[in-house]
Amino acid sequence: MGYRVVVAGATGNVGREMLNILAEREFPADEIACVASSRSQGLMVDYGDTGKQIKCQNIEHFDWNGWDMALFAIGSEGTAVYAPIAAAAGCVVIDNSSLYRMDPDVPLIVPEVNPEAIDGYKVRNIIANPNCSTAQMVVALKPLHDAAVIKRVVVSTYQSVSGAGKAGMDELFEQSRNIFVGDPAEPKKFTKQIAFNVIPHIDSFLDDGSTKEEWKMVVETKKILDKKIKVTATCVRVPVFVGHSEAINIEFENEISAEEAQTILREAPGIMLVDKREDGGYITPIECVGDFATYISRVREDPTVENGLNLWCVSDNLRKGAALNAVQIAELLGRRHLQKA
Repeated sequence: MGYRVVVAGATGNVGREMLNILAEREFPADEIACVASSRSQGLMVDYGDTGKQIKCQNIEHFDWNGWDMALFAIGSEGTAVYAPIAAAAGCVVIDNSSLYRMDPDVPLIVPEVNPEAIDGYKVRNIIANPNCSTAQMVVALKPLHDAAVIKRVVVSTYQSVSGAGKAGMDELFEQSRNIFVGDPAEPKKFTKQIAFNVIPHIDSFLDDGSTKEEWKMVVETKKILDKKIKVTATCVRVPVFVGHSEAINIEFENEISAEEAQTILREAPGIMLVDKREDGGYITPIECVGDFATYISRVREDPTVENGLNLWCVSDNLRKGAALNAVQIAELLGRRHLQKA
């Protein structure tokens, strides 16, 4: 006997990726329902490469009773309306939006990092999926923190336009094409031209001059990994379609060498270490697309601080940063609590 699973927002980038990953990983689902807004009602969506298609239903009229879990990718506004309804009907919500991440009654989960925290889901019947840039970073930090205790993290992100949804990807494509043919490349989704440019601004600005995306990385890392870790972030949008990259500087309480860190990371769950000190001996975003792993390269000691390391971290933001992590949470929920399959 398997699970009855709902994918909410099934016609969007992340929702479609959730369906792909459920199929790829052969998630033990007896039934899959796809729901979205009324605009998508009746559309057929692929269940991965299985050849099966599922008709999209209107979320406004969906009956949540009898469903085991729902993977939400509908943004904070829609989640605020429908997540409590689903949860009240006994369907455990795994939410990809930012709405519940810092709610003390909602566990914020990266299965390789804090699987035990999922036990708190019963308070609200909701589990939160972290921000895409946070998810890949804490996968990299966790084994190093266990080994040498992290004091401080300085991270600069290089985030792809898919993090801004289909509109972001369309804008990069259209602006690039327009520039080549001599047409105007006016920004619509982004605040400045994204083609052949970088924009040090993701999400809204806060009073202290940081952006909300940067704030998310700080507070989510503390909630998931360790509240004592100091984190400072600069988040930058770059003209890459899929795949987030991060340059991470880490300061530890205890001594750790680059060689020790490489050995630890090589054995850590969810990580692929590709770190050859030669031309091309590292991973770039284009090479991580479609993969499950968080890739680590360029591990080296930072001589400017005591017990410091630098590393380069790359992952498919639509997968580990969103859909894959949600499916991994669903797998963890099944193994640890629901135990139907």
